[in-house]
Parts: sequence; C-alpha cells; structure tokens
Amino acid sequence: MCHILELNRSSYYKWLNRVETPFEIENHQLAQLILEYHEMFDQILGYRRMTDWINRLNHKHYSKKRVRRMMKLLGLQSIIRKKKSKYQKSTPEISAENLLARDFSASAPNQKWVTDITEFRDRQSGKKLYLSAIIDLYDRSIVAYEISHRNDNTLVFKTFEKAMIANPGATPLFHSDRGFQYTSKVFKTKLNDYGLTQSMSRVGKCIDNGPIEGFWGIIKSEMLLLIQI
Repeated sequence: MCHILELNRSSYYKWLNRVETPFEIENHQLAQLILEYHEMFDQILGYRRMTDWINRLNHKHYSKKRVRRMMKLLGLQSIIRKKKSKYQKSTPEISAENLLARDFSASAPNQKWVTDITEFRDRQSGKKLYLSAIIDLYDRSIVAYEISHRNDNTLVFKTFEKAMIANPGATPLFHSDRGFQYTSKVFKTKLNDYGLTQSMSRVGKCIDNGPIEGFWGIIKSEMLLLIQI
C-alpha cells in the first residue's frame, strides 16, 4: 500500500503510533453524538438544529460550522420535504389588500393573526381531514384550531369563533389567502362585527402567508410523512 501511494513506511508507522490530540479526540466524540442524534430524531436534523440539540443537551459550545463539516464527513443529511405548489383560480366575492405585506413581527399579542387550512389523509380510513388554524405572530402560538372531514365555510367560521371567544375584545389584523371561505361576504361580515381588519395574500403568492405555511410544512414532515417512511 505504501508503495502504491508512494509513501515511506516510516511515515505510515509514525502515523499509526501517533498520540491523538485533544481536538481529534473531541472530534470523535462529536461524531458519535451526531450519529446518535441523527437516528434519535429520525434523520430530520440539519446542521443548525443538530448543533442546537447537541449543545443544549450536552452543555457544549460547538459551532455550527464545525458540526456542518463533521456531518459532511459522515455523509449525513436531513430529510427534506418536497415542495408542492398548487393554485386554483377562483372568483372571490370579497377581496382585500395585502396589508400585512410580509411584516411577520408583532410587538404584542393579538396584533396580527394569520390563518389557513391544510389537508391530511387518515392512513387507516383513507379519508381526507382538513385542519384550520389561526396563529398569533407575536409568539407563533395557536390561537384556535378546528378539524373536519369537510373543507367548507363551517370549518373556517368555527375556528374564527373559537379564537374570538378565547380572546374577547381582540382586534388584530387578520391575514389569510384568497380561499373561498375567506372571500365570502358572510365571513367579511363576521370580521366587521368584531372590528377586525382583513388582509389577504396576493394571487399565487403563498409566501405572503409564510409563517403558517411553514408551520404546515413542519407538521407534515415531522409528524406525518416520517411516520410513513
């Protein structure tokens, strides 16, 4: 082997009998932690979250760059969900300007709410399930949610009523996409009755409702798709 690689035998034996440095020993320990956490979290951790979990649970201070290099050497990658982009044109009864304008920060609770509906499929029955939720942009908490087998106005109305009952007197900016439930005259009347200002994403611009779109992605990737693998 030394002959093929054009190395001196003395160099090989020097390397073989060398004493590992503290840095090398620590790298071995870090590699072992990365392998353990990669399996523990079902291979969903990228280098940023891997660094956070290792540092938090082991009282370490590894840098993200170091963990990234180590994961690359180990050939590890997080499972990434495939992006799907679907949009169906509809003629809304009511439309609103994008008043939120991708400003997803809030200085106090109940200043800005975002809402949306996502679809799941029950693995046992094969039936579709629809989850409607409202998120407060102040702390990304769930204000209210509702689950139904039907994607209709009732699903959205129930979610909205739950949110208002739980937060009496709240008058947040209410942002949604241009789904038929949110553009209906009945829903607009409900918003007006409670004194809420309506905001809507632009046509085909799902990023305008980024926080809740990201929330759906996390739920489906970590709590649904990985279970099916």
